[in-house]
Amino acid sequence: MAVKIRLKRMGKIRAPYYRVVVVDSRKKRDGRVIEEIGKYHPKEEPSVIMVTSDRAQYWLGVGAQPTEAVEALLKVTGDWQKFKGLPGAEGTLKVAEPKRAKADIFNEALKESGSEPRAEAVTKKAAAKKAADKPAEKPAEKPAEKPAEDAEVAAGESPEAAAASGDAEGEAQPAEADAAESTDNKPAEA
Repeated sequence: MAVKIRLKRMGKIRAPYYRVVVVDSRKKRDGRVIEEIGKYHPKEEPSVIMVTSDRAQYWLGVGAQPTEAVEALLKVTGDWQKFKGLPGAEGTLKVAEPKRAKADIFNEALKESGSEPRAEAVTKKAAAKKAADKPAEKPAEKPAEKPAEDAEVAAGESPEAAAASGDAEGEAQPAEADAAESTDNKPAEA
C-alpha cells in the first residue's frame, strides 16, 4: 500500500482550509484517512500552519511520501530538514501577534473620543467573577433614600403617589400601602 501525506480540502468556496493527512494514495482527495497530523489555513495573515512534528517524523520514517504542497509546508515548519538531517531545522514559520482584548480596544477608543471612562468596560462574566471573588459583604442601609421620598412629597407630589412609588421599589411601609389602597378603592360619589 502506497501511503501519502497530503492535504484534505475543507471549508467553503473561496475560503478553503486544509488538514494535513496520512492516507492511502488510492483514496479520494477528501476520502477516508489513516491519520490527521496537522492543519493549514492559507487565507489568514500570516498563514496558519500546525503540524504535529513527532507524527510527521514517524510517517516520513516509515516511508510515507509527502506531496509537493505538504513538502513545502514541512520545510516551513522545519520537519523536512529534521527528517533529512539538513541545517535549518527550526523552520521559517511566521506566528501572528496575539489579538488585543476587546475591552482594551474599547477603552482606547473612548479615550481618543475625548471623554474618560467612568469605569473600565467589563463583560457580564468578568463582573460575575469579580463579585464572586469579593468576600460576602453586608449591604449597607441607605439612609439617604428616606429624605429623598420626603423631598418628593415636599415638591408637590401627593403622599399616596409617593407611597405607591415607594411600594413599587419595595421600600414602602405596609400601613402606608394599605392607606393608599383604601383611598383608591372607595367609589366616587357625586
